[in-house]
Amino acid sequence: MTAILITLGLIALLVGLLGTIYPAIPGLGLMFAGAWLLAHADGYQIIGTNTLIFLGIVAALGMATDYVAGMLGAKFTGASKTAIWGALIGGIVGAFFSLPGLLLGPLIGAGVGEFWARKDLWSAGKVSLGTFAGFIVGVIAKVGCALTIVFTLAVMGIISLFQ
Repeated sequence: MTAILITLGLIALLVGLLGTIYPAIPGLGLMFAGAWLLAHADGYQIIGTNTLIFLGIVAALGMATDYVAGMLGAKFTGASKTAIWGALIGGIVGAFFSLPGLLLGPLIGAGVGEFWARKDLWSAGKVSLGTFAGFIVGVIAKVGCALTIVFTLAVMGIISLFQ
């Protein structure tokens, strides 16, 4: 049973790493679940409660930053509600078109939404770029949190070798 839990935990960590870049996969949530499975596999001896609480906070902050960053990027440029909805819809539709869709979907959706709301091409372009900048900041924050989770687990594993 321990081997199964460890295998599932490692798979959840790897899929979670992929999910930090691909938004259709709940990356940080899967990474936390993988950490919890690894902790449970050894009876919480190596990865204890305090470490899991820390990893849960890191995962929650990363997910919150990802959602807030795109909205703040749009809001910073004066986006309308239609532009924000456009960015959301563009992100969902773009997820079906691999990496170019992931990058361009929110940008195009925000621009179309802003143009629809205000009929101003300049503000639509400005909102598109602000949304894209927010998306990039969100991805960087998620990747940073994912690396924090991986490095924390690695350090805990290395420390356990010397005890």
